[in-house]
Amino acid sequence: MAWLEHKGNLFRIRFRFGGRKLVAPLKTEKEKEANGWLARFEENLRLAERGRLEIPADADVGLFLLSDGKINRRPQEEDRAKPATLSELFAGYRDNYPKAAKEDNTRYTERLHMAHLERLLGARTKLHAISAKTLQAYVTARSQEKSKRGTTICSRTIKKELGTLTAVWNQWAIPQGLASLPLPTKFLAFGKEKAKPPFQTRVQIERQIGRGGLSDEEQQSLWNCLFLTLPEVDEVLEFLRKKRCPAFVYPLFAFAAHTGARRSEMLRSRIDDFDFSANVVTIREKKRDRDKEETYRTVPLTPLLTDAMRTWFAVHSGGPFTVCTPTGKAISKQLAARTFVRVLRKSAWEVLPGWHCFRHSFISNCVAKGIDQRLIDQWVGHSTETMRRRYSHLIPKTSQDALKSVFG
Repeated sequence: MAWLEHKGNLFRIRFRFGGRKLVAPLKTEKEKEANGWLARFEENLRLAERGRLEIPADADVGLFLLSDGKINRRPQEEDRAKPATLSELFAGYRDNYPKAAKEDNTRYTERLHMAHLERLLGARTKLHAISAKTLQAYVTARSQEKSKRGTTICSRTIKKELGTLTAVWNQWAIPQGLASLPLPTKFLAFGKEKAKPPFQTRVQIERQIGRGGLSDEEQQSLWNCLFLTLPEVDEVLEFLRKKRCPAFVYPLFAFAAHTGARRSEMLRSRIDDFDFSANVVTIREKKRDRDKEETYRTVPLTPLLTDAMRTWFAVHSGGPFTVCTPTGKAISKQLAARTFVRVLRKSAWEVLPGWHCFRHSFISNCVAKGIDQRLIDQWVGHSTETMRRRYSHLIPKTSQDALKSVFG
């Protein structure tokens, strides 16, 4: 049981727990506010008595119940003497957060985000000094910076960086007692983002650029939405098949062009994922289910990809990976990115923005041929309506026929 009592001008809660009579100071003079705290306290006390809220042996019971089980004790002198800094928070997280809980690529991205956060917020900034005002200043400063490509840092990128800080704060700082409240990101203001242009062919993009008046950033935005037509895909692959370059290059490009697999999915692919008797390739996913280390989908093998892979496996240097270096080591994403640029440099195809262009092209061409959306989703691992809508303008004649049915 618990009840209110006055102590000087302030209210406090008296209660019995574990055969002892205890007290929890409220530090309020307002009876209405004190009654609200008492109702919340009594609810937590009932949960503790029923065993649904476990109180640590060394906890301040009153404080623990008042904080809904979030705070075990009041800050000690040593805690107040040296509050944790942003740099110490990140270092502790990197060193102690379970390695198996996140992929290497995710941790690499987190490190990039942390570097920007330390640079603009200040590595020595105390955690208790980080407020909504501080974070809004970060958003403003970051939005005025340029990327390596010369484009303005977009709100989507800034939100991802603050998402990393929020995750570290909530998953590490609070449980470790370095922070007591969630990061105040709720009412931050971000600049408006432009919707991504629809996927377009090379002819459409070159026509727009040819009219003039577009900035370098606007031109790059268009090229990022490039998709290759089927004849263009064939031309790129034929160009690479004849070009003198490492043996893994042509099969890697064929893999991307004829399955729509992401770069990371191709790099983790294994030789045994190619089942030539069943005529399918298994794709190892990481993005579909965050609670599972790996999920799978299958894509039918085309004749071109089957031929490319059989030829490649005949000279494969060994090891389990589908694509590897001459020494049998797995291809890193950095090497894959450098290879993409190097083999297409000074050719008609150097405008291709990256490996993702072949994924866009695979999906776009499937949509344009009228393939059932459920099959496309199964092949490429799409699960959101947002992604499907980006390709909807390519559905052949559907919109035109619908409007003609009205106006004739």
